[in-house]
Amino acid sequence: MRLISSGDVRLALHEEGDAARPAILLLHGYPDTSRVWDEVAALLRDRFRVVRYDVRGAGRSSAPRDRRHYTFDHLAADLAAVLEAVGAPRVHLVGHDWGSIQLWEALSRPAISQTAASFTSIGGPGLDQAAHFFRYGERRAVLGQLARSWYIGCFQAPLLPELVWRTLGPRLLGRTLRKEGVRPRPGHPAQTLARDAANGLGLYRTAMRGRLRRAGDPRVPVPVQLIETTRDPFVSPRLLATLARWAPACWRREVAAGHWVQRSHPGVVARMVAEFVTHVDGGPPSPELRRSKAPSFPGKPSIGR
Repeated sequence: MRLISSGDVRLALHEEGDAARPAILLLHGYPDTSRVWDEVAALLRDRFRVVRYDVRGAGRSSAPRDRRHYTFDHLAADLAAVLEAVGAPRVHLVGHDWGSIQLWEALSRPAISQTAASFTSIGGPGLDQAAHFFRYGERRAVLGQLARSWYIGCFQAPLLPELVWRTLGPRLLGRTLRKEGVRPRPGHPAQTLARDAANGLGLYRTAMRGRLRRAGDPRVPVPVQLIETTRDPFVSPRLLATLARWAPACWRREVAAGHWVQRSHPGVVARMVAEFVTHVDGGPPSPELRRSKAPSFPGKPSIGR
């Protein structure tokens, strides 16, 4: 682990594996740290260079002095600083939850997309893609997703969410993990969970504010793999089904798991990431990818499932 600078924050950057091998960046969500990827990283590091970092305000990374500095501009600057420190000409991006939301947004920026080789999205649609869904999606599907997103409105309230995270939050998260078959272990949930969760509320209060009411350009310029967890209580299959149209090529794959699939099914996630990265880098598709080809939407690229 080493610390790198991005504006007024210091980011904890973790690297494993041979630096000469293809690079994979694993980006965690809320309210996790990079340690949520421990099992997946251990399965990938013999074949790839595996990079992780704690996002601003989480884990061993410092929080910005101004609580409003959780904009997508700041988050993209952090990612750019990490990519510059890593120095790889091409990096395969993998994001979970808010890590995935960040990457959908970051890929609209040439400074990021020129380095990105591919993107694997788990449990986190981008806000431009979600805004398009909420504006043009079928009414019943939209209402279903809004019901799953109830907590977003709660996080906008002042002080109360911080109080909950510092009292009941860790216990509630632990209960949720156990329902998904995930046992807490050293590193996840992090000992800094209450502080990280309170800091990360800036993601909802700053980065997300107003974004779901306006749809920007949802397109991304790299191949995308969507890993859908069929028991995710936060993201609906109807919303995920709309994401494939925004990539030049997209594969959609399913895992019968909950939101924290990288903890409950690390072997499955590592295999899917490795297969996709290998294929994007010019290798033959795995038998599973070959079998999963499906007809494309009119005028859109093929979608694998």
